[in-house]
This record gives sequence, C-alpha cells and structure tokens, in this order.
Amino acid sequence: MKSLQIGGCTYSTPVILAPMAGVCDLPFRLLVRRKGAGLICMEMVSAKAIHFNNKNTKDLLAIEPEEVPVSLQLFGHEPEIMAETAARIEELSNDIVDINMGCPVPKIVNNGEGSALMKDPVLAGKIIEATVKATTKPVTVKIRKGFNDASVNAPELAHVAQESGAAAVAVHGRTREQYYAGTADWDVIRLVKEAVSIPVIGNGDVTDGPSAKRMMDETGCDGVMIGRAAQGNPWIIAKITEYLKACDDPSFSGKEEVKNTPSLTGQGVSMEEWKATVLEHMALMEAFKGEYIAVREMRKHICWYTAGMKGASGLRKKVNETEKMQELRDMVNAL
Repeated sequence: MKSLQIGGCTYSTPVILAPMAGVCDLPFRLLVRRKGAGLICMEMVSAKAIHFNNKNTKDLLAIEPEEVPVSLQLFGHEPEIMAETAARIEELSNDIVDINMGCPVPKIVNNGEGSALMKDPVLAGKIIEATVKATTKPVTVKIRKGFNDASVNAPELAHVAQESGAAAVAVHGRTREQYYAGTADWDVIRLVKEAVSIPVIGNGDVTDGPSAKRMMDETGCDGVMIGRAAQGNPWIIAKITEYLKACDDPSFSGKEEVKNTPSLTGQGVSMEEWKATVLEHMALMEAFKGEYIAVREMRKHICWYTAGMKGASGLRKKVNETEKMQELRDMVNAL
C-alpha cells in the first residue's frame, strides 16, 4: 500500500474521511481518529461567515491536537474573500485547506458556491489561485463529475485546479444533478487521473476494502475518500487501510475481507466494541456540546449505528423521543 503525498505532507494511508456537513464534527472526527484513521476532513465552513466573524463558525473551526492531521474545507465564490479567509486561518493546526466545489445543496448552489462553480471554470481557477497565494499550506479542491450529464467537465476543472496551484483534487463520480443517487462513475475519475499530474482522490461507492482496491486499480487514483459509508461506522477507514495493506502480501487471495465476521452489529466488530464506541461517541458529544444538543445530534448517529440490526426500528423510535443522555446510554447498554 502506497502512502499519499499532498504538497509537502505525507500520509501513511491513502484512505481519507470525506468532509460531510452535519457528520464530521469534532466528536466524530476524534472517534474516527482513535479507531486508526489517516487524514480526516472537517465539515465545510463558509469563508464569508469567517470573514464577517459569524459566531457559529467558532465551533466549526475548532481542532483538537489529537485529531491532527486534518483538512479544513472552505466554501465561497469570491476569490478575494476566499484568499482573505485562508490567510486568517493560517495559524490553525490543519494540514490542508480544501475548497468545496462539489456540494449539491440548493442553498449553496443557488448562491453560486459548491458545485455551481463547476459551471464557471474561469472563476473556479481564480478562487483556487487566490487561495493558494494566501496560504503556505497545500490547497486541494473537491469537485464532482460535472454539474449535470450535459456538462461533464471534471477532467477540465481538475486541469484548471492544477494550473492554478492546487496540490490535489478529489473527484466524486456523480453529477450535482444526481446528488447521491445512482452509481458513481469511476471512469471519470480515471479520466481526471489521466489529465493531471497532481494526486487524485476518488470518491463514490467505496464501502469496504475490496471496493477501495477496485477503485484504485480501475482508475489509477492515488487515494480514496469515504463519505456516507462512514456514517455509523467509525471503524471503516482503519479496516479499509488494513485490507489494502493485506493486498500487498503475495499469499493474500483478495477474496476475503480483513475484519471480523459481520456479527450482530453489521460493522464487523463485536457487540462489546460496538457498545463501547457508541458510548464513547456520546461522551465526546456531551463534553463538547452539552447534553441538550448532544442528545439531539446523537439521534441520527444512533440510527446509523443500528442500521440493519434486529429490532432497530423500535429502538430508533425510542431514541427520537428521549431527551436525556442517560436514557440513551441505557438503551445502548440494553442491546
């Protein structure tokens, strides 16, 4: 398994946690790090919100020493504000500044940000160039296959990113129009890899070790980014890394998964480890956000943790009705 080089930074594993809004907050990132992850991406943050000192950005920008290395993702459509923001956050302990050009959410797209920038490669290039000049850290860009099927331009935009100074590009193999539906197009990731010399990170439909290996073999990409498959599964980054390492062993057939039998939890870990991890997540959430917010945010996480488990639907109903963290703990312990 090759290491991943982005700018002057080297990472021992090419498997990266994707920057998911509402998921990759500080408690979840710490949990994934403790399970053996490599590079972790933070939730996207509005450059304009930082520029105007929005109080809600303070928590989004918090980085704990334990979770480093991390990539901090900004979104915006104004080159001067993106540059000013990159310079302003220079003292933070993130390794990388990532620019979001892939978010499909209407309120972001309608403001000319996220995946809307794929419709304007010239502006995209100006944003990347301005950001690169404003920071000493490597700047990466996350894009999609294209805005829609009529404008598939990921290879073109990746080339623009490279010429504008980007150190790497991550490609989600779906268009903005698709959101997260349908099958990810790995061929476009291969075309991006062929179009640029900077590292290319593939994203889309990687859910385990074998699918990560297939993506890397079929596209030639330098790394893989794990998004929704990590929801309720903080072990996944380490398990995929373990699989990729095992593939280097000549005696490894490639057919078997390097993990425990799927078990009752569905994530390939014992019920004891599963419970301990969920309880640890609860504790981290409560410590950083307080009980009121922690309980409400843990509801979605517990739904993800219990997906596919016997009796999960009844549990989820109870979870969504409780307002006390101890009640959540009792429910988990009772499984």
